[in-house]
Order: sequence, then C-alpha cells, then structure tokens
Amino acid sequence: AQRSDLSELLEVVVDLGRLPEARFASDAVPLGGREATDADISHVTARVGEFGEDNRAGIERTLHRISAIRNRSGRVVGLTLRVGRAVFGTIRIIEDLILTGKSTLLLGRPGVGKTTMLREVARVLADSARKRVVIVDTSNEIAGDGDIPHPSIGGARRMQVGRPSHQHAVMIEAVENHMPQVIVIDEIGTELEATAARTIAERGVQLVGTAHGNTLENLARNPTLSDLIGGIQAVTLGDDEARRRRTQKTVLERRAPPTFDVLVEIQNWNTVAVHDDVASVVDRMLRGVQVTPEIRTLDDEGNVSRTRPAAPAVEGAEGRRARRAPFQAAEDRPVRAPPDAAEEDGGKEDGPAPPVPARTTRIMPYGVNRGRLQQVVASSGLAIEVVHDLAGADLLLTTKNYYRRRTAALRTAEQRGKPVYVLRRNTLSQIEQFIRAIARQNGRTHESTAVLTALSEAEQAVESVRSGDRDEIELTPQGAYVRHLQHAVAEKYGLSSISTGRDPRRKVVIYR
Repeated sequence: AQRSDLSELLEVVVDLGRLPEARFASDAVPLGGREATDADISHVTARVGEFGEDNRAGIERTLHRISAIRNRSGRVVGLTLRVGRAVFGTIRIIEDLILTGKSTLLLGRPGVGKTTMLREVARVLADSARKRVVIVDTSNEIAGDGDIPHPSIGGARRMQVGRPSHQHAVMIEAVENHMPQVIVIDEIGTELEATAARTIAERGVQLVGTAHGNTLENLARNPTLSDLIGGIQAVTLGDDEARRRRTQKTVLERRAPPTFDVLVEIQNWNTVAVHDDVASVVDRMLRGVQVTPEIRTLDDEGNVSRTRPAAPAVEGAEGRRARRAPFQAAEDRPVRAPPDAAEEDGGKEDGPAPPVPARTTRIMPYGVNRGRLQQVVASSGLAIEVVHDLAGADLLLTTKNYYRRRTAALRTAEQRGKPVYVLRRNTLSQIEQFIRAIARQNGRTHESTAVLTALSEAEQAVESVRSGDRDEIELTPQGAYVRHLQHAVAEKYGLSSISTGRDPRRKVVIYR
C-alpha cells in the first residue's frame, strides 16, 4: 500500500535469501512477496557507482549511499541503500558558533544527521560567509557520487579520497595546495586523521568535522581520538608534592591544547548540547567537576532557545585535589581561607602567587614548545604575550640544545641586545619556573585598588546569594591570583564557586 510518509524513508535493505524491506524511523516494511536473489543484487550493483575499499558506492548527482555486505569470497550478498537528502536550515541551531571561525567538532549516534549538518555547514560558509571552503569527501557522502559535486554544497570545493586509508594525507594536501580558510571533514576515526586535524588547526585553518562517539565523555575515553580534545595523560607526583597538595601521587591532566575549540553533541534533529570552551570543560572533567553544556532547541518556527542546567554542587576539596591537573591554577576550585599559596597554586615554591607585571612582557619562543608556553601564560593570568617575530619581542626563550648550536636567530637576538633565556629542558615544569622568574623580575604589589575592588565585589555577591536574591552571580573577569582570592571569600562564607571562560575573560561564579 502507498504510504503517506515516504519523505521519512531512511534506507532500503536487500539481503540474499530474505525479503527486502524499507526502513522508516518508526518501523520496517517488507517489499514484494519473494526473497532476494543474486540476480536482484546484481541488478542493483550494476546501476550504481563503483564500490571502494570501504564497500560504499553512490549514484551520480545524488546524495544516496549504497553499502555492500560481502561473503568470504568477496561476492556481494547484501546491500543497504541509504537515502541521502539535502536539508537546508539544519545548522541554524549552531550557525552563530560556525560563523565565529572556531574549529567545531560534531558528535552523535549514527543516523542522527551529522553528515547532513556538515553539508549545510559547507554551503553556509562558502555562500553566506564567502569563505574558501574545501570538503575532504572520503566516501562521496557529503557532496554525492561522481566527479561533479551535488549543488547542496554551494560554492564549496570537494576533494575526493581514492582510498579511505589516505584520508589524512588528502586533508594535509588540501591545506598545502588550495589555501582554504575552512576544511570540512566527515568521520575522523584514526590516529593519523586526528594528527592531521591538529596540524590543520595549528596552521590557522578553521576545521569543521565529525567523529565517532556520542558525547564528550565518550571521546575522552577513546585513546585514538582523545587528542581532538587535547589528550589525557597520567602524571606521577613526587612524595613532597603529593603531600603538599594532599592528593594521590598519580593525577590526570590535559596533554595539549585541544584541536577543536567547540564541541556539539547532536541529540536529535532539533536538540544539541554545546560545549563552547573545550579546554575548560576537559580540565573541569579531570578535576571531577560535573560539566553542564548549553542545551539548544529549535522550534517549529525556527527560533532557537538556549538553557544551561544549574551548576551542580561541587564535591569536597580532597576529591577535587585527587583529580585536578597539576598544571591548572588552584582558582578553578574553592580554597580554604586563608589560602596556602604554596599548596594551592600547584606546588609553587616561592610563597604567594606571582605579582602582575607592570607592563606586558613579550616572549619569542625558539625551540621551545609554543603550545606549552601559551598554556602556562594563560593559566598564570600575567601580562605576558607570546609573539612570533624577534622585532616585537622583549626577550627570546630557547633551550640548552638550541643555544649550543649558536644559530643565526640566536646571534641576531644578541646583536640586537635582546636578552636570551635558556631552559635546561623543554618541559612544562621548566617553562613554569621561567614564567615565575619573569613575574618576580617585573613584579609589583598585589595590594592595589583593583584587587581590593575585586574582593569587595566578591563579598557583595556572597551577601546577595546568601540572602536569596540570586542563585548564582558571575563576577568581573580577573587574573589568576585575584580569582584565587575571590574563591577564598566564597568558601569563607560557606558558598561554592568555580572559574569559567577563557583568559583574559576568565571569571569566578559564586553559587549555593
């Protein structure tokens, strides 16, 4: 019988020796009155494109995907004919995030619409934002089968991938040969592809892609793909350090800056969960703090509503210390008042947190891991800037191995009178020690009017929350040390607090 919901057809399945069936979201309907034969399967395969190594084919100028099931001798004994549709308006729910230029990762279960949304992302960025967009299309699923891409991708260009195992190489080729502003990639699934994605992001190209996994937690537990969100590593502390922090000796930390700035969990066609600061979210997860993504819902009129669940109660200080990353500043959790700076800021052996420099110090790294240096600078809250050229630098930071080589860059720095600082090793702890030394060198007192104003703001927020006027209050963005003191004010009065956002807009939220 003719159905009225053919527009909801998902796929047609044809298996040798079984009744073919049409699958809808709610049910499956048998087709015809006889079992499928070899002749039926051959009839279909002869009218579609060639199957690749991933056993996928398509129909030229369409978005349909045909996947084959083969027996042990390689003969096709089953087919899944998946219906492909170009649905416009699917990214309205996250369009503001895409247009910011931030790299965005889409997650979701199979069939939830990741590829459809990715196709629309390419069209909007190419046609509306007028950007140079290149799609790396491994299975011709984004832009359709054949040499001419489907018009649903707009002005975006499409690079086909000959073999699925070469997807990572084509990703790099796209950047090196075609000068894109945006790379769109579907199904990042191997370590090589994750590494290629990091390379693309580090070259300043916006990356929009999908990966296997339903949620951020799934991705964090995937050893192959966790690098997309910065990677996770276990660090063993020394006995003295563990006692100072009152924590276990082995803690987890984020290994590097994340490849993707924003992560979107697609729950269904009209609902997504957004993590708009992946680095901060991962750090909080490792400290045992429950993350609360922004929930976005699209109604029938095309309006987007946004809600964020109330921040959960923060667990005890001992539990947080046991899981927090050793390089993270202590302001991300409530501290006892008065705070013990040597313990709370991650083992600094020089007493209170370093003072804020009177002027911005510009550092050019040479042979030093730039990502680690930027990470330490961001968490310190100090007026330090990492620059790319020697002309705009106040000093040059290098390692012992590089300094011994006496390269032209080092000789030029000395000739121009630029101080050259040398690290014994290119490690996180060495970089942290150097930043503390710079802070002491350029330091000024913390007892400034700005600090007193910030503490007064925290006390007023505490009074407002305790009186029941507000459930939570966001304070003005501050540096690391000032946030540290604001957390102490909150805990002194029995309230919870947490830091949120990215430097230099990182701020304290006080709540019950």
